[in-house]
Amino acid sequence: MLVNQKDFLALYPAKVWAVLEQNLIEKSSLDPAAQNLRRFYAAGSVPCPVDTQGRVLVPTFLREHASLDGKVVVAGVLEHIEIWNPSRFAENLSSTIHGFEDIQRSVDQNNRS
Repeated sequence: MLVNQKDFLALYPAKVWAVLEQNLIEKSSLDPAAQNLRRFYAAGSVPCPVDTQGRVLVPTFLREHASLDGKVVVAGVLEHIEIWNPSRFAENLSSTIHGFEDIQRSVDQNNRS
């Protein structure tokens, strides 16, 4: 499944996407944040067939959302693949590197709670 994210697109295997989709379904339908997240993903996700040459067709509305025009960065991220506009990817990576220690602490703290 090809899915929009905030600044990029994510490509999930069907089994992984099914689990994520189920998690969204289980969120309270009365929670406005859950409603917004469901809407964002439902409106911005499409099945993603691969052609005989291994290419993925990215619909125009998703290309526009992620500002993809020409070259892209394809990043393997554990259980999925991310497709980025190169300048957005560079900005995100720079921001991550700049705040790396804080990010590590935050993730570690969340894992402990």
